[in-house]
Amino acid sequence: MVVTIKNWIEALVWGDMLRGYGLVGRIVTGILRNAYAVLRDIFSGQLTLRAMSLVYTTLLSIVPLVAVSFSALKAFGVHKDVEPHLYGLLEPLGPKGAEITDYVMKLVSNVNGNVLGGIGFIFFIYTAITMVQKIEGSFNYVWYVSKPRSFTTRLVEYSTVLIVGAIAVGLSVKALAEFSKEKLVVSIQESTAFAPVFTITDRLTPYLITIGIFTFLYKFMPNTRVKLRSALVGGVAGGFLWVTTSKIFATFIATSTSRQAIYASFAVAISALLLLYLNWLILLIGSQIAFYFQNPAYLRIGRREPRLSNAMRERVALNIMFLVGREFRNPVLGVNLSSLSRTMRIPSITLAPIAAGLETAGMLTTNEQEELLPAREMSRITLVNILDVVRHEGETGSHRDPKWDDPIEALGQSLDGAVASTLAEQTLADLLDQADD
Repeated sequence: MVVTIKNWIEALVWGDMLRGYGLVGRIVTGILRNAYAVLRDIFSGQLTLRAMSLVYTTLLSIVPLVAVSFSALKAFGVHKDVEPHLYGLLEPLGPKGAEITDYVMKLVSNVNGNVLGGIGFIFFIYTAITMVQKIEGSFNYVWYVSKPRSFTTRLVEYSTVLIVGAIAVGLSVKALAEFSKEKLVVSIQESTAFAPVFTITDRLTPYLITIGIFTFLYKFMPNTRVKLRSALVGGVAGGFLWVTTSKIFATFIATSTSRQAIYASFAVAISALLLLYLNWLILLIGSQIAFYFQNPAYLRIGRREPRLSNAMRERVALNIMFLVGREFRNPVLGVNLSSLSRTMRIPSITLAPIAAGLETAGMLTTNEQEELLPAREMSRITLVNILDVVRHEGETGSHRDPKWDDPIEALGQSLDGAVASTLAEQTLADLLDQADD
């Protein structure tokens, strides 16, 4: 019975059963496939595990994070305009949420360089940046990015997000507040004809702000190229879930009496942790939806371990070196794992181990822009060297010195000799010269 239901669901989601109903059927099919894929990823445990990790990081980093951002806001005199919006983050917890926010803001106001000292202040900044790094790591996991940004790039971009981003948000909030006080705006709000429009706008504003923030994070946080449309789709899904879940959670807190009776004084702390966990999980779910929208080929297979035949691995290694060498000779846009994935139509998670093996073997290197370059002169990189990376390197078996029967040992040596004889002393430079002829 269970198998029959599972097969029926598989046929409904991945078959063409609903596509016969035109545009509506295709839209429903797309929604079902994304929902199926996201639920599968949640039940696999990795998204929930990373959401829990981010909750722990938040508890350690929330004061440094807010303090660093507010120090920049104070310079522009807009910190008072942003402060009410921070209270809205814990609003679902009711009056206790305001108390927690008051406590955090009191800690932030007490933070200054004289109190912390030089080393303490550096550690304070490090803690704030670590949280942003943790968020990037979670997004990189969702987007199958195996290599994070370089330290210099992270330092510059994270500082920009913490300081410049905070200033931009603060100035925008202040501008909106000043605009709402204009006489013309006030008169329009009080008019009978436009009052309902402003009421609807007020209800939609939390959704729009959250969608905008999520779209920004999905676009720029992963260390890969994310299309704006994909980020927007994830932002709409994640933002809608975030705000709606917060409202439902607030209703639950307001109507739950058994929670207080069971957990007593721990009830608020447990509720806050649960809210944080749900918020981080929703943020990752939105990122997962953005990924699947941009890479629909992953919808059904999910995060399965890539397995390639030896022949495929050999061609992948040769093709990686060929594309990197060609770009090095005639620079255009640069080559990285993402561009290689698009060019070769192979997922970057499949290419990453082979590229890492080539880098370990001293044939590839990476610059500050995360671009792949030849690690040495291409006339000194033989094709046999490249094939050796995938044919002989990287074994993880428990054997030390395997014992082959004599006929097998002779056959293996013949095969190795045949490969070396076929390629002779041909180098990567020779291969590129042949391609240019």
